Amino acid sequence: MPDEDQLEQDTYRPTKIERKWQEIWRESGIYEIDNDDPRPAYYVLCMYPYPSGQAHQGHVRNYTFGDLTVRYRTMCGYGVLSPIGFDSFGLPAENAAIKSGRHPRDFTDERIAELKSSLVKLGASYDWRREIYSHDPAYIHFNQVIFKRFLEAGLAYRASAPVNWCPGCKTVLANEQVLEDGTCERSGDRVDRRDLEQWFFKITNYADELLDELEALEWPERVKTMQRNWIGRSQGAEFSMKIEGLEDSELKVFTTRPDTAFGMTYCVVAPEHPLVETITTSSQRVVVEELINRVKSTSDIDRQSTEGELDKRGAFTGAYAINPFSGTRVPIYIADYVLMGYGTGAIMAVPAEDQRDWDFAKTHDLPVIRTVQVPDGWQGEAYSGAGRKINSGFLDGLDISAAKAKAIDWLESQGIGTKKVNYRLRDWLVSRQRFWGCPIPIIYCANCGILPVPDDQLPVLAPDDVEFRPTGESPLSYHTGFKNVSCPKCQGPATRETDTMDTFVDSSWYFLRFCDPWSDGVPFSQEAVSKWMPVDQYIGGIEHAILHLMYARFYMKALADLGLAPKDLREPFHRLFTQGMIRMDGSKMSKSKGNLVAPSKYYDGLGADSLRLFHLFVGPPSDDVDWTEQTDNLIEGCNRFLGRVYRLVVDSCQPRDSKGTALAANGGTPNPPGPQGLEADLGLCRATHRAIEKVTSDIERWSYNTAVATIMDLVNQYGRYQKQGATRQSLNEARDTILLLLAPMTPHIAAELWEKVYGQSSNNTVHHQSWPKANPQFLKSDTATLVVQVNGKLRDRLEVPTNIEAAQAEQLALNLPKVIQQLGGASPKKVICRLPNLINIVI
Repeated sequence: MPDEDQLEQDTYRPTKIERKWQEIWRESGIYEIDNDDPRPAYYVLCMYPYPSGQAHQGHVRNYTFGDLTVRYRTMCGYGVLSPIGFDSFGLPAENAAIKSGRHPRDFTDERIAELKSSLVKLGASYDWRREIYSHDPAYIHFNQVIFKRFLEAGLAYRASAPVNWCPGCKTVLANEQVLEDGTCERSGDRVDRRDLEQWFFKITNYADELLDELEALEWPERVKTMQRNWIGRSQGAEFSMKIEGLEDSELKVFTTRPDTAFGMTYCVVAPEHPLVETITTSSQRVVVEELINRVKSTSDIDRQSTEGELDKRGAFTGAYAINPFSGTRVPIYIADYVLMGYGTGAIMAVPAEDQRDWDFAKTHDLPVIRTVQVPDGWQGEAYSGAGRKINSGFLDGLDISAAKAKAIDWLESQGIGTKKVNYRLRDWLVSRQRFWGCPIPIIYCANCGILPVPDDQLPVLAPDDVEFRPTGESPLSYHTGFKNVSCPKCQGPATRETDTMDTFVDSSWYFLRFCDPWSDGVPFSQEAVSKWMPVDQYIGGIEHAILHLMYARFYMKALADLGLAPKDLREPFHRLFTQGMIRMDGSKMSKSKGNLVAPSKYYDGLGADSLRLFHLFVGPPSDDVDWTEQTDNLIEGCNRFLGRVYRLVVDSCQPRDSKGTALAANGGTPNPPGPQGLEADLGLCRATHRAIEKVTSDIERWSYNTAVATIMDLVNQYGRYQKQGATRQSLNEARDTILLLLAPMTPHIAAELWEKVYGQSSNNTVHHQSWPKANPQFLKSDTATLVVQVNGKLRDRLEVPTNIEAAQAEQLALNLPKVIQQLGGASPKKVICRLPNLINIVI
């Protein structure tokens, strides 16, 4: 019987192994990298996490993918930059402070410690020396320096504008933070519209560049499409129409289809349009004002919806405009679906060519004039397809493209219009009426006006002695010590800006700071940024497709133009991967929804490697995953597989007889070089090198689930060919390959088993090894793996020539012991061959 110490060594104990290797990695600094590292540079980054507490399964999934990429690229010979930091400003910490009376910093620091501990226990590999967090005074300092440079360049400005106001959070929200139902994405409160003086970044200066440079990025097409739609570039014409009875007033409209102007039967202005007050007649004023008041509590997203009762969404002003193309008078309506922020805030309506215009016209009993010949047999309503122009005066007979060009030429010749490009993208509103954020470095002086805080007085830090009131308003607004200051120009009394910056500002350049987090005089060294940027592989959720990714792209272009970043660095992230969400009970797993499954119970039980393997194996990484009652069974299955690998390696180092007694080390007597052994060696070598080829390809194309399946199959092949007499040399090659392929996926057990095979060495662990390369001679397709089934169930596999005949394949299959047992002396009813890959014996 083997002794207890031997049993301890031969048993897979994940918690003990994982703690051991996490400490080794911490002490050795294996994934720390200097900026002068001579290896080819490769930058891997998972999106800046908000520290809401210990990791949940969404974190585990994201950071497992990131860690696999770091370890894989390192084994491929790259010098990999793998930093980590924390997006530590935000509402949750402030809301916790309001409830508990504690400072948000204390809450945030505790949550950071919890999340860091979770990441370490996951086995994630980072250069912890580069750690940054948004509420660090050094980071605040450079955030404010960049704000000032934007201000000097005209990229930051203050303006009064209608904004989305969340009464629950008591702050302004960006359009992107308002959900489709008009509620706040965090609090769930109905969002109101208010006019406030706010700070903006002029992202619209970069609209064309943001749109055009999407094409070269290796990003998911879905994300590119979302950004294209949000930028919303529209090419058309802007022209003026006279207003009947008002000599000095005219209505400017923007349209992408000037060729349809002969079919204009009414026009629509936004409720906020400055002409509404002037043109509304006394008989229509009540209904117009009712609509204006309703719109004040409606989000832009709701207003653009195609749903709702159109009789309540529009109202006639009583005024008429003159269609310059036809000379006819057309009624002017207001409607909530026209936004003042897009185009001119007024549109011409052509119901024959636009379905919403059609529906509105039918609701309000307005005429319809077709300007495009519809196809024969057309039974629909509005028609927006191709065709020749009709009912369009000098445009008749032209196709749409030619008619557009001629209509614009006519407008320009009449001096009433011009070709125009409009964008859906609006400037980025960065003001937030919150405490826990980066203060905006601005001072207001009654004599000198708006002044930036001098550089030598940065950073402006929020005070510690603040009172958080249940009303939720920012303590900065009533903290006299912070608010009241001397003007830096005239030294007279002045006040500070009490708004803080949108937290998306913090995450718009953190990836640059990671390249050089030790710099004191500048936000980052351009030399370091030139070495590492752009990020080679960025990993995060699809929910950031518009907000964070758009803002980061804007920042990169602006910083380059201002000379703060290399001139030729225009995009921050070369490749992007968006992983699927973890869902529970139909909702995304998140702390705010209270449906978290913490990884700690797995760390302390089945092990981080088992949990990692589950996330890699459960399905394609880009797909959403439902966490169900069966999930634990799947994780236990991953644990059993790793236990099997553990025993395979231990036995390969010291095989045992049937009684458990150890035999000679390193495999004992080699197998005799008979024909069966040579055939088994060849089969195992082919399986090994095909696995290397397949897993490498799968990792490169983010098909982790199939990569894991291939490794599992190689473990099966190892056992099969071992029974067939494979020699220790080919078995050892397969064993080592299994460990090397698992090293980025399940790093703890791979490191432990490599050490069992090759001994303890701080600079020769499995993660110091090169990624295996497939030998082309074993990839040749002169043989194939023939799967043998009985009644559709797998019974065995055979390595056969690719040109094997059906009769030969049938004879080989029928003589397999497992098949003979299934037949029980009977003859098969039929044999189905799909050579050289499948044979199914039906009994």
